[in-house]
Amino acid sequence: MLLIGTARVGRESTLFAGALGWVRRVPSRAMRWARSAPARLAYRTLEAVNRRRARRAPAPDTGTVRILLLHAYGMGGTIRTVFNLAGYLARTRDVEIVSAVRTNEEPFFPLPPGVRVSFLDDRTVPPGRLAKLLSRYPSRLVPEQENAYRTFTLYTDLRLVRYLRSLRTGVVIATRPAFALNVALFAPPEVITIAQEHVTLESHAPEMQARMKRRYGRLDAFVTLTRADLRQYKQMLKRARPAHLLRIPNAVPPLAGDVSTLEEKVAIAIGRVVHAKGFDRLVNAWKQVAVEHPDWVLRIYGAGTPEREERLRTRIADAGLSDRILLMGSTPDVGLALAQSSIYLVGSRYEGFGMTILEAMSKGVPVVSFDCPHGPREIITHESDGLLVRSKRAAVFGEAVLRVIEDAELRAKMGENAVRTAAQYDLDEIGAQWDALLEEVTATRLAARG
Repeated sequence: MLLIGTARVGRESTLFAGALGWVRRVPSRAMRWARSAPARLAYRTLEAVNRRRARRAPAPDTGTVRILLLHAYGMGGTIRTVFNLAGYLARTRDVEIVSAVRTNEEPFFPLPPGVRVSFLDDRTVPPGRLAKLLSRYPSRLVPEQENAYRTFTLYTDLRLVRYLRSLRTGVVIATRPAFALNVALFAPPEVITIAQEHVTLESHAPEMQARMKRRYGRLDAFVTLTRADLRQYKQMLKRARPAHLLRIPNAVPPLAGDVSTLEEKVAIAIGRVVHAKGFDRLVNAWKQVAVEHPDWVLRIYGAGTPEREERLRTRIADAGLSDRILLMGSTPDVGLALAQSSIYLVGSRYEGFGMTILEAMSKGVPVVSFDCPHGPREIITHESDGLLVRSKRAAVFGEAVLRVIEDAELRAKMGENAVRTAAQYDLDEIGAQWDALLEEVTATRLAARG
């Protein structure tokens, strides 16, 4: 498997992925050193190949953009916002979304016009002999601390490396650390590399942050969604930063439905049913709301594992709120759901950005949110387009919800201001920032060439 000295894509990628797959966790330091020798040899060969390719590299090109996603046909905020960005870039560029895996026959969200989708590991079809063999082994390129670790296998590793090494020009945008770490390591020198972070730095384990420190400086650009995260990444990467380190927020996607009349006695929350989204906190807060206003209901849109959904359903039943808090499941038409609500609730313990906050605001729906790190406080202006609850107590959150319910004039004023806030995140506004970044990265590359 150690095919040294070749730049052919198939052999080159087999060398790198195979050598890294050799490494195992063993207690002996000497044994670890011995077993890591193939990986070190692969890295040195990679550097030699890259030096040779760099000498022949064409001028940087931003007319072709490839965006790496975990599940292009899945559901979630990252997928929706990446589709939104891809649609904008496809107006003037050749854009392809490259999905690590495919587990669904059809996309949950509609694909943007002009955007192609390809898959590294299509699990909807019977695997070939190599895929079947390598898929039995865990990933060697994605750290265990990355949430995507269990999605990747040794076969996915090989496919990712082969894909990256096959590129000859253009831009690659990584949308999570599992991709960013490998793009920084394996992308050829003639390819512009950009990483986009969708969650907070604090949500990454120390082991992940250590790897980021070592590799992210190799990227051409690193983009955060919030100013708070930008400050933290600047501090963490102060010894080895990408040439461009900046904040570009997500844009509001076009949504079905009209602006809300704010007359429905409905509050709404949207998100995956996971601990971070804090739906349990909303249940506790709604106990207070249900006593004062039993005619109001809370609708929760989103899905999770069967176990998590059942725990949430049980919590709601134990609180005696089964007819006051409704689990609506997933929906691709969040705009219609928001248009039929009057308050948007965010119970999150932390947020990378808070895309659904902007979507609610675009429908003129005021937001009540815990003041969690980092996104809500950068979007919501307290007392203007929503309320930020600094306390972590559910009772205090419930009081804020009651205030919006009982003060129709305040609700209307915040709804009007919310529409103006959302307009600042229009796709053309945010897309122009991406255009500017691609121009700046090209200029930096050209300057470095002399």
